[in-house]
Amino acid sequence: MTESAESTVCVHGLGYVGLPTAAILTNSGYTVYGYDADPEKRAALRDGEIDFDEAAVEEFVSRALRDGLEVTDGPRAADFHLICVPTPYDQALDRTNLSYVEAAGEALGPILRQGDTVVLESTVPPGTTANRLRDLIEEHRFAVPSEVRLAYSPETILPGNTLAELRNNDRIVGFVGDTDPAPVVSLYKSFVTGDVRVTDATTAEFVKLIQNASRDVNIAFANEIAKLAHEFEIDARDAISLANNHPRVDILSPGPGVGGHCIPIDPLFLGHGNDIPMLIETARQVNDDMPLFVLNLLSAALDDLSEASVALLGVAYKGGIADTRQSPSLALRDLLVEEGVEDVRLTDPHVTDGEFDIQELETAVKGSDAAVIVTDHPVYSALSPERFERLMGEQVVLDTRGLINSDHWETAGFDVYQL
Repeated sequence: MTESAESTVCVHGLGYVGLPTAAILTNSGYTVYGYDADPEKRAALRDGEIDFDEAAVEEFVSRALRDGLEVTDGPRAADFHLICVPTPYDQALDRTNLSYVEAAGEALGPILRQGDTVVLESTVPPGTTANRLRDLIEEHRFAVPSEVRLAYSPETILPGNTLAELRNNDRIVGFVGDTDPAPVVSLYKSFVTGDVRVTDATTAEFVKLIQNASRDVNIAFANEIAKLAHEFEIDARDAISLANNHPRVDILSPGPGVGGHCIPIDPLFLGHGNDIPMLIETARQVNDDMPLFVLNLLSAALDDLSEASVALLGVAYKGGIADTRQSPSLALRDLLVEEGVEDVRLTDPHVTDGEFDIQELETAVKGSDAAVIVTDHPVYSALSPERFERLMGEQVVLDTRGLINSDHWETAGFDVYQL
């Protein structure tokens, strides 16, 4: 019998990481228990109601539930415990909220057995696994690593492509203390086609954070270029394209800000508990300020912003998906409302969340004074100026993503502004 058929796994937290992970381990032959602290989520999953933005994941989880994935009302004893709980950043306290990790660690006390393995997958400040989580485990009679194996393995999932990311991305597994890594490596190799690299837990935590911090800093540099180019009245995208002809230069494209669950948040975890001046924090501020820069461009383009009707094209934080977490579009909407703009319309071909008043494209644009392309949905590259000319009141278009041909639109009579 294979190890996977003999081994049991308890996944703590059935969110956008834990749920597909539980499903993919079920598919790999493990006996999997899935626990979430939210009773409504547990009940919905038992009823086959899967609230996920990806149809492929919904079908995959449905099949896993039919094939034996058991949603439980509490953590179950298991050979492997994977902790996939939220770790929100508390802006008011300027530190990571580790209460969900601590609750999961406390819940392990009554069920943990000698020889079990605990793996934290949640994004956390460096040192969390080796210190706080280790302390919680050892408070209950088992020593780490001699009696319980403790590790950290970060996920690197791109929304919209979850299953492929779980399978294809390389995986890092970091351990606390000197222990045999083979059982945990085997667990991940049951579904990961990429490499599984072994290190210590704190390094693994650090690597996850600096990966996203690196992306954040590079995006901030592109956005700073856009602001500087605006001052010099030159085209930032043309300048970046020319600069990138150099073999050692690869500048990204500017945009209206950074969204999603990881990049706007993870870099802040590096400042948890230290006072080191960081370029990372400056980059974070640059990217957070981009919606305000877009607002200023729009204000300069319109005679009276407060009396204008504005259509925001795109609510998701990036193109081709429905994820609205930390979306620059929503930040821009809030800024417009603060400026007294009463008619702000939202449209998005992917987002169906009832929390937002999402309109069809033509409805949102009809009679508007300005259309702002905020999200880089591929469909927006094919927008027709002739169609917009028939619909809009004023003919002002602000393209924050460089998606449309400005010459084509200006020939059609539009005032086109690009970031």
